[in-house]
Parts: sequence; C-alpha cells; structure tokens
Amino acid sequence: MDGRYRKNIRPGDEVNIVLKADQRSGRLTRGTVREMLTRSPSHPHGIKVRLTDGRVGRVREVLKTPQPPCS
Repeated sequence: MDGRYRKNIRPGDEVNIVLKADQRSGRLTRGTVREMLTRSPSHPHGIKVRLTDGRVGRVREVLKTPQPPCS
C-alpha cells in the first residue's frame, strides 16, 4: 500500500521507511509503526512515523497489517 496517505497506516503495521540520513540514497529500513507523527491526511513524500525501535522516517510502503484474532 501507498505510504503517502495516513488512512493506509496504523500502529502495528510493518512498513518500509526512508530515514532522514538515507534520503539521498533512498535506502529503505523495515520496521513496525509505534506512532504516526504527520497529522495531515496525506504528504507527498510519505507519512512520518516512529518505529518501535525509536527510529523516525517517512513511509514508502506498507508491507502488512496485523490481522485481528479470530473468535
């Protein structure tokens, strides 16, 4: 899924982000979203998030969303 829209991202999602230091190279970092930092519904460079390990970057793609447990 596209990382430019806030509606596509939820805490707990596994995502690929670009860290500030990697913007020139475009190197992607994989992690799990802890919180969303961008407040607007969209951003042309990707929604800024903080991962569970504390790193901050802009989402390039959402890899998978955790499924709720079946009852």
